[in-house]
Amino acid sequence: MRMQATPTGEVARNFLPGSWRWVEAGIMTQKLDSAIRVRRSAFLPAAASPAPTARDVTSYDVARHAGVSQSAVSRCFNPGASISKATRNKVLAAAEALGYRPNAIARSLITQRSNMVAIIVANIGYHPELTASLSRHFSERGLHILLFTIDHESEADRVVDQIWQYRVDGVIAAVHLPRRHVETFAKRQMPLVFINRLYRDLPANSVCCDQVEGERLLVDRLLASGHKRFAIVSGPPDSAVSGLRVEEAVQRLGAAGIDDVTILVGAFDYESGRRAMAQLFDTTATPPDAVICANDMMAIGCVDAARFDLGLVVPDEVSIVGFDGMGPAAWASYELVTIRQPLDLMVAAAADMVLARVENPALAAERRVFSGELVGGRSARLA
Repeated sequence: MRMQATPTGEVARNFLPGSWRWVEAGIMTQKLDSAIRVRRSAFLPAAASPAPTARDVTSYDVARHAGVSQSAVSRCFNPGASISKATRNKVLAAAEALGYRPNAIARSLITQRSNMVAIIVANIGYHPELTASLSRHFSERGLHILLFTIDHESEADRVVDQIWQYRVDGVIAAVHLPRRHVETFAKRQMPLVFINRLYRDLPANSVCCDQVEGERLLVDRLLASGHKRFAIVSGPPDSAVSGLRVEEAVQRLGAAGIDDVTILVGAFDYESGRRAMAQLFDTTATPPDAVICANDMMAIGCVDAARFDLGLVVPDEVSIVGFDGMGPAAWASYELVTIRQPLDLMVAAAADMVLARVENPALAAERRVFSGELVGGRSARLA
């Protein structure tokens, strides 16, 4: 009698005693003394099987060790899944004993979800609190982030091309994207949510602070406090946020009869703020008594330039204000007058919006606008 070779994956139930274990694909057999003997290299007794390493351990091994189903193991390591406390404890104990760690790639093939969200920021130095908050909020939901940074918003094309190479569940963008990219994300049903970016002519999901309202608060308080000569330090020309803030400041000052406003272009960083302040007082015949900066980091640079480069007393001789409410703005050496954005509320809203669209890509576009808070300080004279 001759037994045919068995294809990989088939179980030869008629020929395998319960104590034998499959270890290689082919079965070689030969007839000896009218009995079938299986080549020793084809099968090993279960008791002689080498213990699996941590890399070899699968969810099925954990299930057998814990005496539960494989689906129970999957639920235990799937955030938000329903599983009893007793079962969870058994699974975790078995996983610890075997050195098991879930395979995220294998799980993504089963669930069609990578549990990764792409984050695009113009520069991590512009607002480090934003990336930290995003990481924390998604980590609490059992998700991971892929961070993409660009120096200028005009470089967005390159980043978007890279994102399509990854299997992400959604995208949160703190930069302006060209219309064609927004439409491509929608066509491919890839959830996309913008932070601090508004599209008035596109149905795009967005969460933002009211830039216009915040800038109006700052300008009105400076005007009410008697300031007459104004200068503005803007962000990069391709920054939509800077454009909104500067535009509102200019319009508000113009409504008050102040049209002679010097505007210098910065880069949203400390160095450009410090350089702008020095330039204002070196080249202007009548230096400003109030400097409005498009973000806090440039305002901090202006404060240091006023004190250490120009020998001015802040705010007695010049008032300086920012926008964002970033951590260093509250330091005792600055106590910057600024508009604090409700960052955690905005990030939580963005996370909720993108995850809701992962579950239901057909949801209509949504826009959420939050008011900022005027923070008083010692960098400006306010009535």
